[in-house]
Amino acid sequence: MAAMVPKVVVVGGTYMDVVVRCSRIPAPGQSVIGSNLSYTATGPGPNQAAGAALCGCQVHLISKIGRGPFEQMVKTSLAEFGINTDLVYAAEAKNTGVVVTLVNAEGENTTLTYAGANSSLWPQDIDAAEQVISEADVCLIHGQLPQNTVVSAIRCAKLHGTKVILNPARPIEQSESGGSDLPLDYFSADILTPNLCEAAEIVEQSNSSSARRDTAKLVGSDLVARGVTAAVITMGKRGCLVVDRSGADHIKAFDVELVDQTCRGDAFAGALAASIAVGDDIRRAVKFASAAGALACTKFGSIEALPTKAEIIELLQKEDTE
Repeated sequence: MAAMVPKVVVVGGTYMDVVVRCSRIPAPGQSVIGSNLSYTATGPGPNQAAGAALCGCQVHLISKIGRGPFEQMVKTSLAEFGINTDLVYAAEAKNTGVVVTLVNAEGENTTLTYAGANSSLWPQDIDAAEQVISEADVCLIHGQLPQNTVVSAIRCAKLHGTKVILNPARPIEQSESGGSDLPLDYFSADILTPNLCEAAEIVEQSNSSSARRDTAKLVGSDLVARGVTAAVITMGKRGCLVVDRSGADHIKAFDVELVDQTCRGDAFAGALAASIAVGDDIRRAVKFASAAGALACTKFGSIEALPTKAEIIELLQKEDTE
């Protein structure tokens, strides 16, 4: 009897990404010559969906784009990864979101984002996807959408027993504000994946660039006390801290040559969802996801930089033998 293919539903924003590589990122008033250009579908939705698909999952993406030339470009790109686009809705009066990213020689980047049709993904769009969500093993949600839509996705998944992995990024309507209050539904997530700065804001603790694992442990413990089953606090080159009711464990970062960190977080999320979907425990899944995030930093670009499951396993095996 054939093994069941794990099913992942991704709820996240879709954008067209214009990425320019340059020797340095220009300051205001400066002009710098670019040396490389890529023009692709991107955003948490496509990137995380593609990451899960490359790890062997059957993937549906719930997102919204605009009418016009970008519509078919996005769907063609997603189809190349085997992602089901039936729930990628088209908004009649909105443009597809756009991201302009500059990447310097050290792999650092700066980004300008136009939300476009992503601000029109509504709770009724989630309602229309209820059957797909109910049949999934994991619902992977990125919070940079209208907040009521994120809440609807969480509630739908929890109603049907589908595991929820949530990145509590600031919702579109709060993107320029300083507010950090989250709906109580966010704390019903099976796995919450903020970075350390985001997590500290959520629990109203001060944070700085020199914050260390003890701070992350306190923050993660607070999130678990609020109802989250497991908090995965990402800390960049310092790795991740997994906190749940059984304790806190540090998962170190993988040592790779950095080329471009644009897709690191999305690669991590997609691989994490895939690992959880096949039944891996949280710590094993986070290590798998960390390897995926590291590999995504070794290539230039966004969706095209995502690693395959075989590449992730190879890095894990290499790490184990060293």
